[in-house]
Amino acid sequence: MLSIIYAAGWPIWPLIICSILGLALIIERFISLKPAKVAPPKLLDEAMMVSRNGIPGPDVVAQLEQNSVLGEVLASGFRTFNSDPRASEEDLRRNMEAAGRLAAAKLQKYLGALATIASAAPLLGLLGTVIGMIEIFGSQSTEGAISAGGGDPEKLAHGISVALYNTAFGLMVAIPALIFWRYFRARVDEFLLGMELASDRFARHLLSLRR
Repeated sequence: MLSIIYAAGWPIWPLIICSILGLALIIERFISLKPAKVAPPKLLDEAMMVSRNGIPGPDVVAQLEQNSVLGEVLASGFRTFNSDPRASEEDLRRNMEAAGRLAAAKLQKYLGALATIASAAPLLGLLGTVIGMIEIFGSQSTEGAISAGGGDPEKLAHGISVALYNTAFGLMVAIPALIFWRYFRARVDEFLLGMELASDRFARHLLSLRR
């Protein structure tokens, strides 16, 4: 591996940094986007059961809020009526929508950075390719051709190594980053749709308690 890094030259170091960052972001998103941390399957039913006789107290609301991302959205509905028992439907939905926007931002965290790595890695590989080509042409200078009868073979080989290794490594970083970015985007969209439906159902449940 060290011999490959040496052959690829200094342009490969930004790609190595991008690969490390990309791997860290992918692992972090896998951990953060587990269903148990985002939207536990039975959480909505449990929240509705707890509140079937009325809005629960602050302790139950705080526990719900710490449960998951969906729990934060549902807890905002409880907090609306705890702070103002006569709050209107518009107030309830506005507060839950605000909590939903915060939840969406939390789910989409670091996805922009992962997309940037997927876009930048091929360009960094291309930069290494250009630098390698410059070295190749430099080895074929007139002075080198006259003194060595066809240029500097060592410099020519190093230029080719820089060009090829950086191109390959740029693609090796970009392709997985792009695949996982699209995967996480689809997963987040699925979570957001489920949370939106759950929030609407929960809001109708809370409003029915006052009738």
